[in-house]
Amino acid sequence: MFIRIVKMSFDNSKIETFLKNFNSNKTKIRNFEGCRLLELYKDKNNSSIFFTYSYWESETHLEAYRNSDLFKTVWAKTKVLFNDKPQAWSVDKIETLP
Repeated sequence: MFIRIVKMSFDNSKIETFLKNFNSNKTKIRNFEGCRLLELYKDKNNSSIFFTYSYWESETHLEAYRNSDLFKTVWAKTKVLFNDKPQAWSVDKIETLP
């Protein structure tokens, strides 16, 4: 399992626009081939910082998504809303304790 974490920061005036875009595309992203989980988090101490957390079957599946028209459309509408450079981490799950 391959996990992608993306940190995004927005001006407060652009958060509603981001959330509308996310909500209108979240099911399509989650149903993209190879995506097994998609979650959105908001920082507890800074309400303008959000994180996406997604599980992918492999790096190949994530790359297929990143090269898709869906990603290009979603990202084009998202990146113009940032007030800071986004950060992304690709991590491998080592262990889960239920």
